[in-house]
Amino acid sequence: MTRPKKAEPAAHAEPTRIREGLPFPLGATWDGLGVNFALFSANATRVELCIFDDAGEVELERIELPEYTDEIFHGYLPDAHPGLIYGYRVYGPYDPANGHRFNHNKLLIDPYAKQLVGQLKWSEALFGYTIGHPDADLSFDERDSAPFVPKCKVIDPAHTWGNDHRVSVPWDKTIIYETHVRGISMRHPAVPDNVRGTFAGLMVDDVLEHIRKLGVSTVELLPIHAFVNDQHLLHKGMTNYWGYNSIAFFAPDPRYLASGKIAEFKEMVAHLHEANLEVILDVVYNHTAEGNEQGPTLSMRGIDNASYYRLMPDDKRFYINDSGTGNTLDLSHPCVLQMVTDSLRYWASEMHVDGFRFDLATILGRYHDGFDERHSFLVACRQDPVLRQVKLIAEPWDCGPGGYQVGNFPPGWVEWNDKFRDTVRAFWKGDDGQLADFASRMTASGEMFNQRGRRPYSSVNFVTAHDGFTLNDLVSYNDKHNEANDENNQDGSNNNLSWNHGVEGPTDDPEINALRHRQMRNFFATLLLAQGTPMLVAGDEFARTQDGNNNAYCQDSEIGWVNWDLSEDGKALLKFVKRLIKLRLTYPILRRGRFLVGEYNEDIGVKDVTWLAPDATEMTTEHWHDAHNRCLGMLLDGRAQETGIRRKGADATLLLVVNAHHDIVNFTLPEVPEGSFWTCMVDTNQPSIRGQERFDFGHQYSVTGRSLLLFELQRDEED
Repeated sequence: MTRPKKAEPAAHAEPTRIREGLPFPLGATWDGLGVNFALFSANATRVELCIFDDAGEVELERIELPEYTDEIFHGYLPDAHPGLIYGYRVYGPYDPANGHRFNHNKLLIDPYAKQLVGQLKWSEALFGYTIGHPDADLSFDERDSAPFVPKCKVIDPAHTWGNDHRVSVPWDKTIIYETHVRGISMRHPAVPDNVRGTFAGLMVDDVLEHIRKLGVSTVELLPIHAFVNDQHLLHKGMTNYWGYNSIAFFAPDPRYLASGKIAEFKEMVAHLHEANLEVILDVVYNHTAEGNEQGPTLSMRGIDNASYYRLMPDDKRFYINDSGTGNTLDLSHPCVLQMVTDSLRYWASEMHVDGFRFDLATILGRYHDGFDERHSFLVACRQDPVLRQVKLIAEPWDCGPGGYQVGNFPPGWVEWNDKFRDTVRAFWKGDDGQLADFASRMTASGEMFNQRGRRPYSSVNFVTAHDGFTLNDLVSYNDKHNEANDENNQDGSNNNLSWNHGVEGPTDDPEINALRHRQMRNFFATLLLAQGTPMLVAGDEFARTQDGNNNAYCQDSEIGWVNWDLSEDGKALLKFVKRLIKLRLTYPILRRGRFLVGEYNEDIGVKDVTWLAPDATEMTTEHWHDAHNRCLGMLLDGRAQETGIRRKGADATLLLVVNAHHDIVNFTLPEVPEGSFWTCMVDTNQPSIRGQERFDFGHQYSVTGRSLLLFELQRDEED
């Protein structure tokens, strides 16, 4: 193992201009008179602040931070101002076997940097060890990495927000629209070329108007934190399009700033709020872009590797890889926990973000012996006066042991429910034995979430997400087609539960296309009429395609971008989805605050949900256990108790009928108290139906194969 050379004294243009400063707040903070610099490192011996020219290309001077308080190096520059470009060089032992990888030859990004300038340029100089050396990462590289690393920029946080305020949509009225900052505007005809793919592009009136008129409440953006493009992707002419490779948790990625100014993000948030839309960020705090022991030294690895990352207890040269990306942040360390919660508070308070979706969230609640719902991070979020007021969404799984934790996050969190996705896909595909699970998914998966006072909205239901097939591709391909990713179609999931309905990919066959579009309507109707919090993906509402690519993470191209050139079928689907969303918001019984359990309420004489066989009798055990049964009715009684107060409700009574058989099923419309007849509000086989026709009790409705219907109970005026 090669040891670093003894550090030379720092070069100071003006030895006395640096002052002691304060150990808080962390990062570079302008106070109107100067800038305070504070950097955590428990194991470093010395820190140099490196000042660069305005272009971030020429290193002008190095200034040693003079004070060290409670593991914080700090100093104050009285003549510094916003716009100052800087980075750090951190000195300490290079001892990988004990977890230390300090190398002062490597310029490091401040973990608290609010803005980055420049892009990472891949070079062997970025690595703390010498690539190709016989001792591999145990060697020590003396090349300067500064020419290749993004630099940090001091910002002025002042911003005129005007009347902006958090939208605060109640959970029961929340409908999430997942999208990508770049992908949603790159092909939109109304977006000027100079702002496509940026925060400014999302502000364009026509883009906002589409989202607002769709009826969703909440825009969830794929990662916008500054991230690194993987070297192997750049070699192939691709990028890390999705951005799940963060390197700075306080800084938006420079590529999304058309103006180059942080205010652009704030203006985007204000525009979305003005349109009554919440803003949620997909955040990646489970790992960083520094990878495993063979990765580059860009920030935290060189600042204090042993503190920031979870290392193998018996050999700290190597990283625990619960994220599947090479490293795992150690949120059990108090200063790492502080960094993440500080980041969240910054985006919520300073940037007015309304919530967060946490990638691989199990890691954030994992101690060395496994997931613990009382992990310091989860407790901190629940207790923090800022974070407990925003929306917190967990992706409740990771790659580590015991990583699948759907339903096990504590109260105050909601969770992605992949069981909804898989069950609903399998059901409409026509797989055997799905009916009981389907019923559970329609009632917010109470077997997982109905505990400890959690509400049905705790289940975030989705059929598609950014990761996987689009809805159109789900009904058009049996197999993934990721050839464009240049990985021999080996990447991406093989378990898609998809069905091409007879032809792989696009077809001119009118019957197949009609069935595919009916199936898309089935999926949307299932999603938007089920209890829980629905999430849809941008473009699915008008049947966008990725040509069968189910892993477009590297496709910053027409494959990954939303195509706004809508076909007539796409326009019809969009109209249908808008109507479904309107129905969901119109009928509170579709988004109840209490779980539907199917038990008879003795106090009010009502059962909240009744499951019906096609002959209008209540489903029996035999019905549930029949693996070939693919049709049922879900009777939602509007008289059911709405809250904890034991009294009858006053909602509409609805009947949902699903038929995943390939053929017609005659379904007898049941007789229900306090009603006289039924009207059909939705029939996925007849998307234009609007509830004008009357259907008497006992009427046998011919339910088309693979279709869904929604009926509303009506009463004659004279009754």
